[in-house]
Amino acid sequence: MSNILVIKHGSLGDLIQANGAIKDIKEHYKNRKVFLLTSIPYAIFMSECPYIDGVIIDKRLPRWNLFFLYNLKKLLSKYNFSKVIDLQNSSRTKFYRKFILKDSEWFSSYETLEPGQSKKDFDNYPVLDRMELQLKKDNIPTKYIKNIDLSWASEHILPLIKKFTNRDYILVFPFCSKKNLNKKWPFFKELISQIRRVYKNRYSVLIAPGPSEIDEAKELNANVVLEKGESINIKQLISLIKDAKFVIANDTGPAHIASHLKKNGLVLFGSHTSARKVSIENQNFQAISVDQLSELSVEVVMNKITANLN
Repeated sequence: MSNILVIKHGSLGDLIQANGAIKDIKEHYKNRKVFLLTSIPYAIFMSECPYIDGVIIDKRLPRWNLFFLYNLKKLLSKYNFSKVIDLQNSSRTKFYRKFILKDSEWFSSYETLEPGQSKKDFDNYPVLDRMELQLKKDNIPTKYIKNIDLSWASEHILPLIKKFTNRDYILVFPFCSKKNLNKKWPFFKELISQIRRVYKNRYSVLIAPGPSEIDEAKELNANVVLEKGESINIKQLISLIKDAKFVIANDTGPAHIASHLKKNGLVLFGSHTSARKVSIENQNFQAISVDQLSELSVEVVMNKITANLN
């Protein structure tokens, strides 16, 4: 029997948001195997996802690397993919469509466009709306696409948490990728100090940095959550967010996790995009949006926290 390939390379927030779509795809193709093509950082995490039957790693090397392209094509040809559902919808996957998996049936955002509609216009829709339209156009029912269930991705981490606090905690994510520094609010250190003054011994303030963020995290006045001196894994991160009393973050992967876990919290947006476009805001997890993050004061953020945190 032929197999189905879903492509979603990342980032972490993008993969979290795609979980509902992947579940809808698997529900629709119950009698066929569904594989995910993704990037190395997310392969182990997504290999435990119950909605897929296997993960294939794409190293995403330069497209002029003919040796890489040949090996990728050879690898994918072994799986007999009759259909590819492209949830990445990037220039790379468009290239793969033309040269790597050209004999498979493809369904991407290009098949979703209405007559006269450009992909640029389509890409301005909220991300979950785009995925929903894409699956519906492919006659795949969309029961879970906006009802993302991350219960499979959590684990018991109370012993880990107790190493850093015995109280309820506020979880702060003050970082972002180096290529997206415009997403970074510059006043988290001052905010953490203010939280500690206001809430004293009621809440601990925790930070869970990525591998390149550990040194910076140690400079902030908070408890840095690590496992044997290293960053916690994605399932531990999701579990840590799940148990938090409140979450404050830049527009990053952990913010998307908090949103889909319906956590009480705040995400801070500058002009790089909008909360609506990335489908992140809900009744519990709210956004503060400004033109320039450097002009967003600690006082404004702190007032929002005290208004929403019991």
